[in-house]
Amino acid sequence: MNSINNVCVYSASSTQIAAEYVEAARELGRLLAGQRINIINGAGCIGLMAAVSDAALAAGGTVTGVIPRFMVEEGWHHTGLTRLVETETMHERKRTMADLSDGVIALPGGCGTLEELLEIITWKQLGLYLNPIVILNVNGFYDPLLAMLQKAVDEHFMRPEHTAIWGVASTPAEALHLLRTLPIWKKEIRKFAAI
Repeated sequence: MNSINNVCVYSASSTQIAAEYVEAARELGRLLAGQRINIINGAGCIGLMAAVSDAALAAGGTVTGVIPRFMVEEGWHHTGLTRLVETETMHERKRTMADLSDGVIALPGGCGTLEELLEIITWKQLGLYLNPIVILNVNGFYDPLLAMLQKAVDEHFMRPEHTAIWGVASTPAEALHLLRTLPIWKKEIRKFAAI
């Protein structure tokens, strides 16, 4: 079993999404708080980011938000988090979130969430991030992306071994189980980087 003390959660900031996504985010926040796992996220004050944070905090958990200074200046940050880390750039934000985490869970989201997820998958492919990555596929949201990744394998843009970079869960409880049980990778994975 992996020792998971801090988990990075990627998620949407949209306020217009279906209730089932919001409830999954809240459930994830409660579960992580219940297991004393600190949440690291983008410090947003709306959408699924806020739902995860608020549920965790209400359950006695902790949340570390990482956000660029320009977003703080716009007032886009959650003001009730356990810790707020301000960065200069979006790139620094993503690096800091990864560096602080023992694993990643990706809830549904838009371009920002997809970009974060694909970047951390790429980093793991290159041996730059070795911890578990879990795609929380609520309501089949990620089915098209998973099909696209499989197409990349089928057409030799990626190796079959690369599909072990991530795990797929359909519920928050399953996502937490995968975080604890997916193998931690070794830097030797770099030998698979080239096709």
